Amino acid sequence: MEFQIWGYLVFVLGLAALALAFRTMRRKRLVDDIPTSRTHGVFIGLVELKGTAESEKPFTGFLSAEQCVYYYYKVEERWSRMVTESFTDAKGHVQFRTRQESGWTQVASGKEMQPFYLKDETGIILIQPEGADIQPKNLFNRTCGQNDPLYYAKGPERSIPNSDHQRRFTEEAIPLHAGLYIMGQSRERQDIVAPEIAKDKSAPLYVISTRTEKQISRTYSGWFWFWVGLGLLLASGSGLLLSQESTSGFNPDFGVAVLWLGLYLICWLFGWLWAGYNSLVGLRNRVCQGYAQVDIQLKRRFDLIPNLAKSVEGFGKHERELQEMLAEVRTISKVNGQDPKDIQGASAILVFNMERYPELKADTLFLKLQEELAATESRIALARDYYNSIATFYNTRREVFPDRLLAGIFGFKERMLINASALERAVVKVKLAE
Repeated sequence: MEFQIWGYLVFVLGLAALALAFRTMRRKRLVDDIPTSRTHGVFIGLVELKGTAESEKPFTGFLSAEQCVYYYYKVEERWSRMVTESFTDAKGHVQFRTRQESGWTQVASGKEMQPFYLKDETGIILIQPEGADIQPKNLFNRTCGQNDPLYYAKGPERSIPNSDHQRRFTEEAIPLHAGLYIMGQSRERQDIVAPEIAKDKSAPLYVISTRTEKQISRTYSGWFWFWVGLGLLLASGSGLLLSQESTSGFNPDFGVAVLWLGLYLICWLFGWLWAGYNSLVGLRNRVCQGYAQVDIQLKRRFDLIPNLAKSVEGFGKHERELQEMLAEVRTISKVNGQDPKDIQGASAILVFNMERYPELKADTLFLKLQEELAATESRIALARDYYNSIATFYNTRREVFPDRLLAGIFGFKERMLINASALERAVVKVKLAE
């Protein structure tokens, strides 16, 4: 009976390891499947970004003295002591022995973080690091004794009991201008109309890392196979324990052990189907979201640009009338013997128009229209690029083995990419007044 209890317990631990494996697999698929967005083209939702860490007022690292947007340091002190313990020997006599224990105790620590900007070739975006899985660089690692000035300069004055008077100083940080990989939820900022990346309870992942995307993916892959292997070993051990029928000795029934191992493999297969199906559904939904973003930008161009053009045309017309009236006033003032009342009347009309249209600067408006046209086309291009990237990921995933089996069973259809001609949903004609 005791073997049975332990067998069930070990099998449950094996299933727990399997659950951790598929949780890691889900995160790896997110890293691999989501395309990298530009900061200028970030949309609301889960996004992946790459760039450099920037800040207006960076911190100075406590130990490294380098400029950074985040740092964490700790100071550990080594101790050792002799311990006397009792034990019973083979003859049943109580004996005593001594052994040495040693270790490190943390004696000081601290950290600072602040919102910072991620910069790439298209612009910047605000990052709120609170609540993220931060993976910084190791900037400082040094072990020293009391004779080193660092020992007391950056550490506490008092020593711990049984101290060996050795201290280890370490600091991890995100340096200024360091290359970053970020995956997190994008939302609208509260101060201005712009996106930011911040912690969201509904988001499956929020990572700020100084490592590359490939390094992160390989790490998740390694942990996945570690948990799968551990679960397999635990399932095999539980099968041997559950097949034990006698308490007098360990004589397992290997046939029963194989059955329990088969049950574990069935659970693994079900978990793979569940993780693979959910991954394909998530990819398909992001493809639909990407297509909707392209449509939104096209609608924005179709509605906004003609209205801007009409406004600029109207301001240009009024400015032209004002310039013509000003030239007429100058002509009247040069004519000798002209009735002053005529000049005063023309000036009154001029003042009236200036008060009615106080800022008639067509050149500035034309420049703004040009900038808005360029920004709108850039947004459309970014939205199209994002859609094509995520659609390519989706199409690739549904064609590779073994996900191709799931795509065929559950009817995941191929998504077409957007070409240049497909973007012309409506022709926008801009005709400015001469």
